[in-house]
Amino acid sequence: MKRLALLLLVVPLASPSSAGESAQAEAVPVRLTLDDAIARARDTSARLASFTALARAASEGVRGAGAGRRPDLDVSAGYTRNSNVPELVLAIPGSPPRTLFPNLPDNWRTHAGARFPLYTGGRVGSEITAATEMERAALSDRAAAGNDLVAETHIAYVNVLFARENVRVLTEALASYESHLKDARHRQELGLAASNETLAVMVEREQAELARLQSENGAAVAMANLLRLVGLPPGTAVELDPAPEASGSSREGVEDLVKRAAAGRPELEALRARIRSLEATQKVARSGSRPQAGLEAGWDYTNPNLRYVPWEAKFRSAWSVGVGVSWKILDGGRSGASAAQAQAQADALRAQLSDLESRIRLDVTTRRLELDTALAGRAVARRGIEAGRDGLRVARDRYKEGVLSSSDLLDAETRLLRAELDVSLTEARIQVAAANLTRAVGR
Repeated sequence: MKRLALLLLVVPLASPSSAGESAQAEAVPVRLTLDDAIARARDTSARLASFTALARAASEGVRGAGAGRRPDLDVSAGYTRNSNVPELVLAIPGSPPRTLFPNLPDNWRTHAGARFPLYTGGRVGSEITAATEMERAALSDRAAAGNDLVAETHIAYVNVLFARENVRVLTEALASYESHLKDARHRQELGLAASNETLAVMVEREQAELARLQSENGAAVAMANLLRLVGLPPGTAVELDPAPEASGSSREGVEDLVKRAAAGRPELEALRARIRSLEATQKVARSGSRPQAGLEAGWDYTNPNLRYVPWEAKFRSAWSVGVGVSWKILDGGRSGASAAQAQAQADALRAQLSDLESRIRLDVTTRRLELDTALAGRAVARRGIEAGRDGLRVARDRYKEGVLSSSDLLDAETRLLRAELDVSLTEARIQVAAANLTRAVGR
């Protein structure tokens, strides 16, 4: 029964279901190469669009931080109605009366003011640095998401390709089992074979049919996943080109790959950028305990203008220019606490960075060994097909001559089926391992 269980252990990778193909029979299939699929996935990915939007937001943060070095300008206007008050009139003998405090219930005011920072204790420069580093982190996050998307699309594409191959292999095996079953029944009718031989072939055929059904059901899910990734409507008929064959002839050593990953993994750069941003945030917090100086200028056009005596109900202008200096001597430890908080957060990210570097080394080493193992299995699997085909040919000849039992022929058919499925699975593993290694290195 081992060979019966073998067919059920075959993991279906992906392939369009027969029902889906018949539904799309009249539709023009979409032809996709691996590069086409990756390009479409990049263009339609909602997750990648989300990271793109976050990068734009970080870019606007840099622009906002840079505005701290430019002057602020504001314009205001207003009207106030006051209650009537008795006028203050000064009467000097020999002179006409003079109104010193007139009753002016209507007040109109227009003001334009400008402020320019002269010295901020390093606050503005540190804010710009912090925002710039956060922008770098956001761009690195987007690059990491792009690498994840490429690897996911590559694997989904390969799943569909090699699942179709599995279905083809199982379909051919079913034809072989059908022929064997027909012959076994004929031999049983002639009294040349027992009923158990016919039942054994029938069981193998049903197991193969079940494996094919499982492959087709899994194929429908895998195809739906590929369509989701490339942004095509569900049920779209797709033609795929063979994936480029992975080769180990010019691959780099593990240490070279680790060095490339350390320099190229966007996740590492994102953490480094966030650490630098928090270091700049510490300087922003400390700047609160340093003197602040700024230049201020203003222009007022008011009615009445209280800077003119005597006060009159008429519009007059006045301007002012000054320098202001402030120094918060004591803030209850708020600046120190904010700086310590940023320091602790930076220390946490440094620990995460160290952990990520070690995990990346392990990831690259593991992916490289997985690819080596899969490539080594390619030649073995292909030789298995050659041996299986030759063994089946000999078994059929001897079976026709009556010197080989039906169970031995069945064993030969199953060995060939297993060898063909092994080749399909090995090629899929090579492609998946190559995609994972590329992702681990950060390309």
